[in-house]
Amino acid sequence: MSTTLTPPGAPVRKTRALPPLMSVTEAAAERLHALYASGEQGKLLRIGVNTKGCSGLSYDMSWTDAPGPGDEIVGDRGVTVLVDRKASLFLIGTTMDYEVKALTSGFTFTNPNEKGRCGCGESFHV
Repeated sequence: MSTTLTPPGAPVRKTRALPPLMSVTEAAAERLHALYASGEQGKLLRIGVNTKGCSGLSYDMSWTDAPGPGDEIVGDRGVTVLVDRKASLFLIGTTMDYEVKALTSGFTFTNPNEKGRCGCGESFHV
């Protein structure tokens, strides 16, 4: 008895590997380690996308005690973050970084799905 995945004569479809849902840089991982070890101990960072701003979408980050049924769990560089499943199509291949500048510091996102950003940088569109 043999099992065949494709009918005889059918073209064989090659699949390609999907990019990781999300990755974090070393700077973001260090900052998350510090946050998880201090005031946010025992919590997880959830990343989502909301409708907001000039361009239509903005990144949303919130703390939660446990993964919800609609969360994708992403582990990278020794840290765990949650991605809201509704946002996953917007975030595939995104890199989360942590930047410290002269007057500001915070998490930033490099998203290959973005087609543009508003002038102030608060929102984006795909």
